[in-house]
Amino acid sequence: MNTPALSRLAAALLLGAATWAGLPALAASKTEIKLGNTVPYSGPASFYGLVGQAAVACFAEVNDRGGINGRKVTVLSLDDALQPPKTVEQVRRLVEQDEVDAVINQVGTATASSVRKYLNERKVPQLFVMSGSNNFQQPKDFRYSTSALMSYEFEARVYGQLIARDKPGAKLAILYQNDDYGKDYLRGLKAGWGKALAAEITYEQTDPTLDSQIVALKSAGADVVVLAAYSKQVSQSLRKINELGWKPQVWISHVSAQVHPTLSNVGLDNAVGVMTASVIKDPSDSSWHNDADYKVYLAWMQKYLPKADINNSSFASVYATCAAMTQVLKAAGEDLGRENILRQMTQLKDFSAPMLLPGVTMGMSADNYNLFRKIQILRFDGKRWVPQGKPVGD
Repeated sequence: MNTPALSRLAAALLLGAATWAGLPALAASKTEIKLGNTVPYSGPASFYGLVGQAAVACFAEVNDRGGINGRKVTVLSLDDALQPPKTVEQVRRLVEQDEVDAVINQVGTATASSVRKYLNERKVPQLFVMSGSNNFQQPKDFRYSTSALMSYEFEARVYGQLIARDKPGAKLAILYQNDDYGKDYLRGLKAGWGKALAAEITYEQTDPTLDSQIVALKSAGADVVVLAAYSKQVSQSLRKINELGWKPQVWISHVSAQVHPTLSNVGLDNAVGVMTASVIKDPSDSSWHNDADYKVYLAWMQKYLPKADINNSSFASVYATCAAMTQVLKAAGEDLGRENILRQMTQLKDFSAPMLLPGVTMGMSADNYNLFRKIQILRFDGKRWVPQGKPVGD
């Protein structure tokens, strides 16, 4: 990693502990584009702090290539521990003290939702939120807020439709996080399945284990289970399912479909047959290692994040969304006002970001904020996620 890039990356990741005087707004700057985000560098969801690291590293690469339209990009990445009160505090700081031009790649449905109204009232773009919640797909009511992930509700609806088609007599149950994230999956699964579920079990993010919930699902007689859960909770659930000797078909949220660490924490042999959906090429899958996208991604990881896990697909996901953000900023040209940044975001069409799966593109319009209209269904074979047919969707 070169020294300038390392210095910028280290500086940006330390900003959460820094104290600054007020800085000039980027709208008046001819040399800088200022972006901000909040991610959990601490707390029970600190695994997702990598999103902030990756965003900083992506724009370090952009800057080393000359920036965007002659401007350097500064990313202010702050820790909110995935706690909404902390998110509110940090976002107000980004907007009112640091005068960021946009907030990007925030992690968490509840946390990003806690500042959605504030950012829209201030007309600050809240772009590529790392959530598939419908909260960030409401252009009529919250036009400044957009999602970076496939819609949770859409994903779950597809799962329900496929399960109804292939296993119409199944006893389908769901374990979901008790917040907007989990409730989107519940709503979508019910719509796609079209019948009563065998069980609807919730968990809190602060629960130390999910053993009792998994036992409850088994007791309900479920033979197909959807885990609308984050990485840690999916690992815990799969581990308990195996301990019980229970053999349901398991579908998991795409946000937790990392081979490493989600499945490897359980033992890859114990995860055979797990189903999910994706839009991103899995960097741990050797079948992609001669792919041009993967080679570009690998070079970026080795130079800007040399100590990070190359095989973690979350890095690839952020790499793709930051490429799209770069495209949006380039399209904005000399007018980097917040309104024009949003306008360019909503005009993104059929963008083939690096590391997207074949047949998958990004697109958005002023009246439809669903970034992905097609998703790829995958099955884990003990080593890799294997595509099941072609991408499906609207």
